[in-house]
Parts: sequence; C-alpha cells; structure tokens
Amino acid sequence: MKEFLIAFGAFLILHSIPAIAPIRQGLIDRFGRRSYFIAYSVVSLLVLGWLIHATLYLDYVPLWDPAPWQAWATMVAAPIGIFFVLAGLSSVNPLSLSIRQGFHSGSIVAITRHPVLWGFLIWATAHLVPNGDLGGVLLFAGLALFCVAGFLIVEKRARRRLGDDWDRIAGTTSIVPFRAIIDGRARLSVDAPMASALILTGVLTYWLLAGGHTLLFVAEPLALALPGT
Repeated sequence: MKEFLIAFGAFLILHSIPAIAPIRQGLIDRFGRRSYFIAYSVVSLLVLGWLIHATLYLDYVPLWDPAPWQAWATMVAAPIGIFFVLAGLSSVNPLSLSIRQGFHSGSIVAITRHPVLWGFLIWATAHLVPNGDLGGVLLFAGLALFCVAGFLIVEKRARRRLGDDWDRIAGTTSIVPFRAIIDGRARLSVDAPMASALILTGVLTYWLLAGGHTLLFVAEPLALALPGT
C-alpha cells in the first residue's frame, strides 16, 4: 500500500502542474509549448505505468466476481478512449489539452472540446468494470474522478486565456461528445491527426491483445473474455 500511495501522490502532484499557471507557463516559456507537452505526456505515461504496477502488488480484496462480459466491455471501450487521447493530443485545440497550438481546431474538437480528458475517462471507466478488487477500484475510480475534475479546471483556464474569443470558438463544439454535431453547430469530418490516431489505435490494440498487455501488466484480457481457450 505504501508504494501505491507514493505513486498516486506523485501522479496527483504531476497533474497539478497544469493547474498552477506560473509554473506551467514558466516551463512553456523555457522549453516551448510542443516540447513541454511531449515531455509532460511521456512522464505522465511513465508515472501512470508505475501507479498501475504498484496496484498489482496490493493485497487482493475482491468486491465483485469477474465475468467474460466485463472483459469484452473493456476491449470495446478502451480503444475508443485511446483514440480520443491520441487524436486530442495531436490535434490543434485552443480549448483544451493539445501538443499543437493554434486557433483552427482539429476535426476531433467538433466531437468534443476535451478529447484527451474524455479518452482517459473512458479508458479508466472501461478498466474499472473487470477489475472488481479494492486495488482496481482505488486506481481506476480515482483516475476517473480526476478526469471529471479536469473538465472544470481546463474549462476555467481556457475561458480566462481566450477571453472574448471563448464564445466564438466554444460555440462550434461541446463538452459532451457529439452534442454540437447533433445540434448542428459542428460538422463531423476526418483530418490527418484523426486518421493517424485511428490507425495507431488499431495497431496498439492489436499489440496489446496479442500479448503486449500481458507483458506490461500481467493480466491477459482474452483469457477472461474467452475462458477455457
């Protein structure tokens, strides 16, 4: 439990940096926006990996029984979350988290103005379903709640940064995925970052199911989805 708490504390501290404007802007001014986001993303993934591995060593306290449908729910939903994260980070998005800077939003922003946060939320929730033990709930429910809080923080920061431009840019998208498209305020399209994210998601999903997930995290998704095979 000690390593888990240390890892989770490191995760929270690391992800508090974007909310502290002087520190965040100081890092961007020093290293550049692109370098800052790339380095921050890599470090975030490393810390997340550490946190997941720390969870594996917690005492197993079952809360609900595993079932094949739970693994299928994860295998369907998790790639969607990965796609949103990859497309969001690689697309121009003045309203939320992105490696690229500009005012001409990428196609993923028409679906939601917070694709990265939605991606991590979908990914975390999808992994909560089959991990019916105390450690899994602490990890994935905690990450999901952190994403929900992120919506409020990022929205507030974007409103302050964009000022009078906020209403004009935000009016063409929505927080809830596909809401702006359904309302007719945005049009669904596919650009290069979205296409690249879709291809990379497919490759990554195949690798994970072919043994990558077992290699990294011990758990084998197909073994739970297809018991007896």
